Amino acid sequence: MKPVGKVLCATGIVAGFLAFFWKDPFNPESLSGARVLLTGASAGIGEQMAYHYARFGAEIVLTARREAVLQKVRTSLYEGRHRRFGLLPKQQQQISCQHDKFSFGTVEQNQLRGLDYLVLNHIGVTRFQMWAGDVEYTRWLMQVNFFSYVALATAALPTLEKNKGSLVVVSSLIGKIPTPFTTSYSATKFALDGFFSSLRHELIMQKRNVSITLCILGLIDTDAALENIRGKVHLTASPAPEAALAIISGGAMRMQEVFYPWWLQYTCCLWVLFPYNRDQVLQSYYNYSSP
Repeated sequence: MKPVGKVLCATGIVAGFLAFFWKDPFNPESLSGARVLLTGASAGIGEQMAYHYARFGAEIVLTARREAVLQKVRTSLYEGRHRRFGLLPKQQQQISCQHDKFSFGTVEQNQLRGLDYLVLNHIGVTRFQMWAGDVEYTRWLMQVNFFSYVALATAALPTLEKNKGSLVVVSSLIGKIPTPFTTSYSATKFALDGFFSSLRHELIMQKRNVSITLCILGLIDTDAALENIRGKVHLTASPAPEAALAIISGGAMRMQEVFYPWWLQYTCCLWVLFPYNRDQVLQSYYNYSSP
């Protein structure tokens, strides 16, 4: 067996043992009464997070750009006999497009009376295609996917520090490993990793008691993701409810990074350790026919 094969085999065995013996220390009761602001909550992973937080007894405020879809989430929560939540449908537009003017004052006074968790999950419409030179779209996507995260986190830090709270940032494997068809989206996710990983260092050095959890997700079976990749990617999508639970538990345990599925952590390690031929392996999972 070649050296690379031996390393891969050993890595797989170690990963298998860790997965078998690992005991999840997450305690759902720790979220009872927790005050949570969740962005991008109208569908997909954000919607599933809303249901989990409600089930765990958290007080949640949900935001989304699509008010009609968000109302459906509200109906589902009411049907599940969950009452400790609020909606800020119009605020999401301000979060995404006028992030420099956003204030947590209204949220604190009228909805949560404080903040324990800020969960940043919203994204702009993603184009899954070859780079076509649209700089304006990339600039817009950076504003929605990155600059709004920075602005919201900056506005929330004083309140989170006062409450020894947590900042949860939903990112992607594409922010660790660049892939085809995702030039603009990948740029926004790499930016998130760089900014919030650096900010985490600074908060620790300043002894400010705010945790930052960066969530690195693989392909998830949301409607939007499956529609984007149809006919282009040879990968199996993971379930959104489990991804949402991984994000929530990681934030509650104040982990620095969460990988879902769990084996993505080893994928990132192998990507760094074996730079040769890795591009060919990655590209083999994508389908592209030259025009």
